[in-house]
Amino acid sequence: MSWEGRFAPSLDEVLALAEAAVAALPEPFATAARGVAVQVEEIAPDDILDELGIDDPLELTGLYDGVPLTQKSLMDVAQQPDMIWLFRAAILDEWCARGDVALDALVTHVYVHELAHHLGWSDEDIATIDRWWE
Repeated sequence: MSWEGRFAPSLDEVLALAEAAVAALPEPFATAARGVAVQVEEIAPDDILDELGIDDPLELTGLYDGVPLTQKSLMDVAQQPDMIWLFRAAILDEWCARGDVALDALVTHVYVHELAHHLGWSDEDIATIDRWWE
């Protein structure tokens, strides 16, 4: 395979990988996912990093911003749409550091992890079904 003329994927290309992950979800997760917007940024904004106590922006690959389904009420008025943020530079940094996973698989993993927070799962719940680090 020639790497000549190839470049790191753009924000739009990472978004396309995330959209492919959404399209591949089985029910009932696919229905839940359609209610969550996806945004790809280069790195997490300083205010988010500060709020989470993260010094290195390359440590945050994704973030769910919203109210989990388990905490929503039909009477609540949404202040903002539920959003999954993916951070391109951090994802690419992890991809390069690992060297043993396809980029689309990593983007899918980060996306699904954040979607699980929308579904109301804790990090501990996610770890019981997604042993990604092993």
